[in-house]
Amino acid sequence: MRHSAGPRAWAQAFTGFYPPTAADLAGLDPVARFLYAARSVILVISFQAALLAGLLAATDGRFELLPFLLVLAGYVVLHAISNLSNDYFGARRGHDTDDSPRRRYTVHPVLSGAVSSRLLVNGILVLAAVAVAIGAYFIALRGWAAVALITAGALLLWAYDAAPRALKALGLGELAAFVVWGPLMVAGGYYVIAGRWSAAALLASIPYGLGVMSILVGKHIDQRDFDESKHQRTLPVLLGEGRARALNRGAVIGMYVVIAAGIALGALTPFALVVGFALPRAARAVRVMSEPAPQSPPAGYVGWPLWYHRVCLVHNRAFGWLYVLGLAVGAVFPGLRR
Repeated sequence: MRHSAGPRAWAQAFTGFYPPTAADLAGLDPVARFLYAARSVILVISFQAALLAGLLAATDGRFELLPFLLVLAGYVVLHAISNLSNDYFGARRGHDTDDSPRRRYTVHPVLSGAVSSRLLVNGILVLAAVAVAIGAYFIALRGWAAVALITAGALLLWAYDAAPRALKALGLGELAAFVVWGPLMVAGGYYVIAGRWSAAALLASIPYGLGVMSILVGKHIDQRDFDESKHQRTLPVLLGEGRARALNRGAVIGMYVVIAAGIALGALTPFALVVGFALPRAARAVRVMSEPAPQSPPAGYVGWPLWYHRVCLVHNRAFGWLYVLGLAVGAVFPGLRR
């Protein structure tokens, strides 16, 4: 990685894949190192969820700019807190050991020393303060419904990896990811932006939730043997690899089935069919998940031992941007819904 600082280095933290070693971060400024430590490359899924919520509100003629911008900022901030919390508790509980997949595919902010404890804690505190301020705004704006949404989000954030019996150790983390990035973020985001609930937004949230769930299921398949050795009962540990790969294939296929149903039912405009351009990546994801992972990475492969995770992430990134595009055009021509 080229040594750099400033906005260009910050922007690079949101693209590509994970930097493999602490040495890759040595020449970066503290903000850039913190962004890489927060695994900012994956924060795009929260950015896209906020865009989907805003575009669905715009399609219904109920878009409000300030609530939308705060939803966008809030989602990215909360996701960064989740990533950092995951690493903190993984290290504290002895799960992120030297031989763990987490230590192999990218730098661990705590255990590698790439980010000082002081920088990590201060960064989390700043992010938490921003999240609390945004939450207070929405409670004042939308009342008790916003309280319910914020409470649900905070509980799931805490329960995923910070609770004494974390959801990801009970085979529920993957379902939580679907709920958070689907109904909670997209349909809930629609509510706080538009000021009303929408069954159409709820249906439209399902494909995106399935896509994010597929990323996490893929990751947990990749590290299933290690998780099982650490008594981490993720969903792939409970199901077994074959069933977990079948579930993930169904999730990827289901994304397109629900899009078609949403168009037929009038929840989406026909422009959402632009997601069809992601079908080649979907087909590759399904094909890859139909076979066991290789014993060693192909030449030049980045991110090993993540195999199923990466193919699902690459698919969902393309699907998400195309879904955003389809909803954006649909917001311009909302009358084309059935």
